[in-house]
Amino acid sequence: MDSGATLLRIPYTDPSINTLLSSLPEEYPCTYTRHFNHLEEFFLKLDSSFVVPSFSIHHDVRCTEPTPSYLENLHRILHALGALLPSLFRGLTYGFDPTEVMRPLFYRVYTWEGDLFLYLLRLDLSAHLQEVEVLQKGTNDTTPVYRSRRLYLEADIIPLEGKEKDQEGYFRIKHLISQTWVGEEGRGYFVQGIWIDRDLSKFFTRLFIPPGSRLYPYYPYNSRYRTLCLSIPFPEVSRRETFVPLLHRGIHFLSPYLPRIEETLKKTAFSENLELYQQIKLTVPGEWYKEWMSIHVRPYINEFDMKEYVLEENP
Repeated sequence: MDSGATLLRIPYTDPSINTLLSSLPEEYPCTYTRHFNHLEEFFLKLDSSFVVPSFSIHHDVRCTEPTPSYLENLHRILHALGALLPSLFRGLTYGFDPTEVMRPLFYRVYTWEGDLFLYLLRLDLSAHLQEVEVLQKGTNDTTPVYRSRRLYLEADIIPLEGKEKDQEGYFRIKHLISQTWVGEEGRGYFVQGIWIDRDLSKFFTRLFIPPGSRLYPYYPYNSRYRTLCLSIPFPEVSRRETFVPLLHRGIHFLSPYLPRIEETLKKTAFSENLELYQQIKLTVPGEWYKEWMSIHVRPYINEFDMKEYVLEENP
């Protein structure tokens, strides 16, 4: 997907997959919990397993349409996941991203008070080898066939300037942040870029969640695509739309402060002791906290002796 200065490009969608998605039932027979691994990646842990077929590793990014074999494999995995988690895909349209073939995307546009928002769901079908049962080894050209109970995904709401389509299709992002790159560090082969997206995400999230809340490593309000996005841990059709007004009000509240926040974090790492943060925090309406009061994150050690986190919601 082209995530340049202005556009998110979704060049291809498949009618047969969209027909499959639209035919899914409303109920979901599979139960699951919500987690983050030690790399802060979000996944659903299902009580039933699913099998991911072997995909070709190589794809020419200049080719904006998937191969028939790719679509066949994707149709197979979506049929399996749709039987387990139909609510995850209901109401969405499939889009092919030639740059990330193992991370298929699905989308829908929502409108709130005249503003447009893109809901973007990405699955991660790559094999986390320590966590899966390999049924057939991969090769230099193909991924392994594996069985898993963990479905890695990203679900984000992104503000749009507008929705425009040409023969390929694209979405114009509403940019709110001018630049998150601040320089480089290291020498030679070890040069690395320095970005303030993570500090921005900490600043935004701590503003809008109740004081003392424990949500790490979940940052619902975050900096992506040079704008303010909202990552949601409840991507089911019955809940995803309820997060749109939370992002809408957050954008309208923060917009006057964003230039100062950006300049402050380019000079100083985020801390709740920052004077600017404390000033803005005092002006956040207290009733805005209630949507986040029932959510908390608890660390634990998994069956592989690795630290993970479970996101829990109080009734």
